[in-house]
Formats: sequence, structure tokens, C-alpha cells
Amino acid sequence: MGQIVFIPRELDPNEPRVAASPETVKRLAGLGFDVIVEKDAGFGSRIPDQDFTAAGGAIGAAADAKKADVVLKVRRPTDAELKGYKSGAVVIAIMDPYGNDAAVAAMAKAGITAFSMEFMPRITRAQSMDVLSSQANLAGYQAVIDAAAEYDRALPMMMTAAGTVPAAKIFIMGVGVAGLQAIATARRLGAVVTATDVRPAVKEQVQSLGAKFLAVEDEEFKAAETAGGYAKEMSKEYQAKQAALTAEHIAKQDIVITTALIPGRPAPKLVSAAMVASMKPGSVIVDLAVERGGNVEGAVPGKVVTTENGVKIVGHLNVPGRVAASASLLYAKNLYAFLETMVDKAAKQLAIRRDDDLVKATMLTDAGQVVHPNFAKAVEQPRTEPAAIPATSMVADARPAPKKKSAAKPKGTA
Repeated sequence: MGQIVFIPRELDPNEPRVAASPETVKRLAGLGFDVIVEKDAGFGSRIPDQDFTAAGGAIGAAADAKKADVVLKVRRPTDAELKGYKSGAVVIAIMDPYGNDAAVAAMAKAGITAFSMEFMPRITRAQSMDVLSSQANLAGYQAVIDAAAEYDRALPMMMTAAGTVPAAKIFIMGVGVAGLQAIATARRLGAVVTATDVRPAVKEQVQSLGAKFLAVEDEEFKAAETAGGYAKEMSKEYQAKQAALTAEHIAKQDIVITTALIPGRPAPKLVSAAMVASMKPGSVIVDLAVERGGNVEGAVPGKVVTTENGVKIVGHLNVPGRVAASASLLYAKNLYAFLETMVDKAAKQLAIRRDDDLVKATMLTDAGQVVHPNFAKAVEQPRTEPAAIPATSMVADARPAPKKKSAAKPKGTA
């Protein structure tokens, strides 16, 4: 009997994704693991239990987690789940640790070796493990679909015998992976698209997708990107200049989609109440950053609100989960690719190399300690039950798009 990998059914009723697919179950079995999938774990992603068994997995119950050497999840484990894991178990998930020190400390206390997939480094060998990109790509696509569903007019220009329907004007704020996919999707649907970002490197990518780029291109703008390609938080002076430029532009738009996130920080406020008030009745705003405080003043997590002037502000949670069947397939491949690097293929055993760059970047807890340098103080936190875990964090544009020429189009772009 080999080491056991357990795939649980996510406890949150608003989380339809699952951390494995029939394909990855088959590949895990090929590595020498015995794979147990909790009954109905794939239901929300349209993967029936028989598909997992046909791939070589076994269907089990939540209690089977106790004998697992590896647990693959979507969200970080709750207190109840932690009690069901054996000490030393490897748990891999989107851990959402920022602002949740008590939960991180609880994982250390439980003795698990926890890996946070959103900390995967931006290096070539980790591209297939990049959960932020795989999920943000789908979030950008779904944001446009959600906007189109709320918008009461056609998106493309239509020339008919009865007259011409003008193309919708769509403004994308934040041009990382989600933003690029939103641009590509909106362009495919025939909209006139403009986009903005504080990073100068994305201007060419925006233009390559057929959209126009909008930004205050001063000296601060030219230096507004970290060595890792992430957006820096801009000065209040720059934010004021950018706000003045975008305020005039937003008033002319039919749809605005905001995707801006800064890792470990609250989402920047990009759209004020005054900007919302300047928009035409029937306009739509989709805030992909609503789980981190939101980019839009007036956005409500989990709701679609209509303002007094008839503008709809969409604040859906867990946007990748709105296309769960696709999101789960990609997420499962991300997890498999990472776990495979920690397997001794000759011995068919888990063999974690703690000096590996991927391990050092993503390991949160190990041997009863919080080992990630960003959360070393988490062990000092008094234990309280954390608030409801967000569906996922950083699904928008905290992860920048690659700078390669081929990456001008997001993954999946035709």
C-alpha cells in the first residue's frame, strides 16, 4: 500500500471547486499514491464519483483524512478539518494567510506541513503550478460574461436594415492576467475596449489585444513596477492625477471592470462614488477585488447593487467558482505539478526537499512551527476561530502577466 492522498469535499457551500480531476487522480496513482476522494467532492464541478473511480481513485468519507499523508484542497482547512488530519500531513491549498495569522498559527499547532499555492514564485519551472494565473484568467473571462448579463444592450456594433446598434464601451482597470483576459474576451464580443494600469510594461500588451491604453505617464508611472513584475502602491499625488484622468473617461463608459490588487494589502480604491454617479443609467461595474475591500466605492461583497442613478455594481464572490468545471481542471493540474516535484519517483514516496526554491517560497508551517518569514509572528496570535474564509483571494490582478512576447495574449486566447 502506498502513501495516501486525500481529496476532500470543500465545506463551504459557496465553493464548488475541487482540488483534483480524473486526470490528476490517474497521474497521482501513477506516482505510487493511493488516492481517496471524498464522496461528492466533484459534484459542484460536474465530476461524478464514478469518474474518479474509473481513474483509479477510491471514494471515501471525510474521516479518511485522518490516514492521509497528503491532503489537496481548494481553501485552507477549518478548525474542524485540522482536527481530522494526522500530525505531519502535507496540506496544499490556497491558504489566504494575509490577515489570518490565527488560522496560520492553528495549522502550525496541528503539526501539518502547509503549502500556500498563491506564493508560488514567478520562475520558469513553476509556470504550470501558478494557481493565481490559472484562476485569474477565468475570473477575467467571467467578469465580462457577468457584465454582459447585467447590461441591457448588445456588446458588438450591429448594422442592420433597421439601423445601427453602437458597440459597448468597456474600460478595464488593472491589466494583469485577469485584466488581459477581460480585454481579450470583451474584444471577442465586439466591444470597444480601453484599459489602464500603473505598470508601464503592460501598455504594449493592451495594444496588442486591440485595446487602447490610458494612464498618466509621468516619472512615477515609469518606475511603478517591482522587480517581480508586481504593481507598487502609488503615491497620493499620482492617484489624484490618475483619478482625474479616469473620472472623465469613466463617465463615457458603458461597462467598467476593476481587477487591481496589491499582494498583502487592501485593494486600492479606483472608482469613487462621484465617478459612479457620473455614469449613464444602465451602466455596469464589475469589481473583481471586492473580497479584498474592493476597487469600487459602493460595491457589496456577494451582491449586485443598483445605485440611485441606475448603475449596477456587481460584487460576486469566488468568481473562478462561477466557472467551476473549468477552474477545477486547471487548479487540479497546478496542484499535481507542484506535488510531483516533491516525490521520489524511484521510491514512490513523498520526499520534500526543504532547500528547493518552490518549497521555500510556499511552505507556511512545518513541524509545529510557522516557517514562512512573512508570517513568523503568527504563532504569537491568540487562537480565535477565524471569520468565514473568503472564496479565494487574489483572483484578480495581483499576479502580473508574463513579459514574454507570447504572453501578450492570456492563456486560452484564440
